[in-house]
Amino acid sequence: MNRVVKSTDTELMKSVDVDIELDASGLSCPLPLLKAKQALNEMSSGQILKVLATDTGSVRDFRVFADQSGHILLDSFEEAGIYNYLLQKK
Repeated sequence: MNRVVKSTDTELMKSVDVDIELDASGLSCPLPLLKAKQALNEMSSGQILKVLATDTGSVRDFRVFADQSGHILLDSFEEAGIYNYLLQKK
């Protein structure tokens, strides 16, 4: 089973070196996840993708995607209407 870590603050998000940041703000489901998948396809194993989204459906989408794909959802949280995700490519 994949590890999903949910922090109660932004410490992990601030401490991890991000390889690619994807701003999917303003995009509706399923576009944030689709854009994230496209970015992950271009990345090497172990690299970190940070995704910013405003779609509330992205919370479930990213959790399910991590469970099914084998990528690791290192962190996810919402701050001021922006959903932040850290994914590590398998």
